Amino acid sequence: MAVTYELASGTAYVTLDSPENRNALSSVLVEELTAGFTAAAQDRAVRTIVLGHTGTTFCAGADLREVGSSPELRTRQMLDVMRLIIDTPKPVIARIDGHVRAGGMGLVAACDIAVAGPESSFALTEVRLGLAASVISVAVLPRLSSRAASRYFLTGETFDGAVAEAIGLITAAEDSPTAAVADYTTMFGKCSPQGLAESKGLTTAAIRREIDERGTAVAEQSARLFASDEAREGMMSFLEKRSPSWAAQ
Repeated sequence: MAVTYELASGTAYVTLDSPENRNALSSVLVEELTAGFTAAAQDRAVRTIVLGHTGTTFCAGADLREVGSSPELRTRQMLDVMRLIIDTPKPVIARIDGHVRAGGMGLVAACDIAVAGPESSFALTEVRLGLAASVISVAVLPRLSSRAASRYFLTGETFDGAVAEAIGLITAAEDSPTAAVADYTTMFGKCSPQGLAESKGLTTAAIRREIDERGTAVAEQSARLFASDEAREGMMSFLEKRSPSWAAQ
């Protein structure tokens, strides 16, 4: 299994558990992640959902060994997963204490609360592979300030939890993300399910509009870029651990 599911004291723990490929968004992981969120959304005993991970990487983004064979399907899957997290009528907390890259940033942005520990780092690496953060932009851009978006979308540079908090990507950088998650689950346990669902709908409205209005266009852009010669070179250079042909020496 690439994703585990556990229910304890009203909290559903959906955990990315494929550390051997850095929790990349493989077809199996996406299917199991979808199943986990669907089960949690439908279970009346669940009050809060925690999206966590095993290993040193929260999510490395698309599985580059798969995406080249069916870019249209992969980009649509990413859009659907973000929509599922956003439309789930229960608060979703991302518990991060590892690296977040590319598509993983979309998962984080889709969550209602995101807490990151000291081992966390973040980067929108698509630009360095001949790609763009197309699909995930519908969730990420509403979270960021305009200047931060320009900087990190265009440079692909890595930043830490403190910066992620300052620019709005995460809720808080914490010494202990597990303790912070426990505090949030306690607070949500004091709230009514109806109140949470209706309040969440207000806070996610901007992202849902982005998905509805731009989802098809960004999915098509992403599929086109994945099929391009430049992106093939970028992905191959990454897999072969070498610099791409365009990189300044």
